[in-house]
Amino acid sequence: MGTWSIWHWLVVLAIVVLIFGTRKLRNLGGDLGGAIKNFKGAMKEGESESPDKPASPPVDKKPDA
Repeated sequence: MGTWSIWHWLVVLAIVVLIFGTRKLRNLGGDLGGAIKNFKGAMKEGESESPDKPASPPVDKKPDA
């Protein structure tokens, strides 16, 4: 772990809890979990679409004569 021991991380965690409080941290965790769940759902939704459909139709450009 390098120069950081478990005691350093416990002190940092205690300071964060004192500053933000457990309610805000719990809400933050729930929001983060919901965002990850929505992201995974969107990724699955994107994979289920037909891959042989082109994103946009090809455009034929005719030279100006």
